[in-house]
Amino acid sequence: MRHRFAVAERTTAAAEGDVVVLLIGMRINRFRAVHHWLPVLVSMRRMLRELGRRPGSGLLEHLLLTASPRTYYVVQYRESKEKLYAYAHAPGTVHHSAWTSLNRKEREGKARGHVGIWHETYVVPQGNYEAVYVDMPAFGLAAAHGRTPLEKRGRRAEDRFAYRPEKPAAADVTEKTAPSAVADGA
Repeated sequence: MRHRFAVAERTTAAAEGDVVVLLIGMRINRFRAVHHWLPVLVSMRRMLRELGRRPGSGLLEHLLLTASPRTYYVVQYRESKEKLYAYAHAPGTVHHSAWTSLNRKEREGKARGHVGIWHETYVVPQGNYEAVYVDMPAFGLAAAHGRTPLEKRGRRAEDRFAYRPEKPAAADVTEKTAPSAVADGA
């Protein structure tokens, strides 16, 4: 288990580049239909355990939250939308099994509105997010991407929105933009 200790300072998230955030959850529409909503709740916990055991899955951090006694959700910070898609479509995963089961129940007319399932995915470009943490342990975006002293990104939100990492040296840019062997027909 990871320990999170409060830090007596002002920090911000050390994220650079785009940030991928997935909100995924469920709503219990009929409390008495436990046999419908409990498997959904259990599947989410199993998916998170599975993702935690797969470092290449792209899950950086997650938070379990509740919006009401009926609505439960997870905020996930992801490495990239490509890794999110890869997990979502990978056969043999808990997600694939749960989604297959849900689709089968819908086709058979057995899904009767007892539980709602939802997700929202956001790819937030650099310059469109900022964060501040005062006397907090690493949390949310800072837990996913690390944290840095506030002064490095700016004391005001406006400054943190405007922050851009230093550009790589010219040699690095040349290496990254060199044509690949595939493009050369190799």
